[in-house]
Amino acid sequence: MDATEHAVENGTDLSVLERQVIDVFVDGVKVIGLPKSLGEIYGLLFVSRNALSLDDVVQKLRLSKGSASQGLRMLRELGAVKEAEANGSRRTLYEPDVDLRRLVGGFIREQVRPHLESGKDKVGKLMNTAEDEEDRELRKFYRDRLEKLDAWMNRGRVVLPLIQRMLGE
Repeated sequence: MDATEHAVENGTDLSVLERQVIDVFVDGVKVIGLPKSLGEIYGLLFVSRNALSLDDVVQKLRLSKGSASQGLRMLRELGAVKEAEANGSRRTLYEPDVDLRRLVGGFIREQVRPHLESGKDKVGKLMNTAEDEEDRELRKFYRDRLEKLDAWMNRGRVVLPLIQRMLGE
């Protein structure tokens, strides 16, 4: 049985190419620690000629309505998905934003930057905790490592705006 027959047997109407494109995006979101469903939804929208409704996404990907709805909402917040013209339909339709700078910018703004900001506070608290260590050598070791972590976060805060500017965000 070939992949097309397998897709039809499983009740999906995705072609082999569509499934492979979706898999590329699934692999991508896994690398950055986002849910698989986000890659599936974005990949489906990316490879679809027409904008799709929530129900289309649910049916084609065999996701629960809640998972698909949550995924579309998160992708909208990241700037990866936008609402499309519905042409008189009452259903909300979605299409991918294929502008790389907006995708990266949205990810940086919504995921990376908040992590760096909260990490800065956590490192400050850890520094205070490390100072309570009675063993001088261990205290120095902790301090050195935490200073290194703090430096990495500071570099991240410097580099992120540069990346966003390079992409025109």
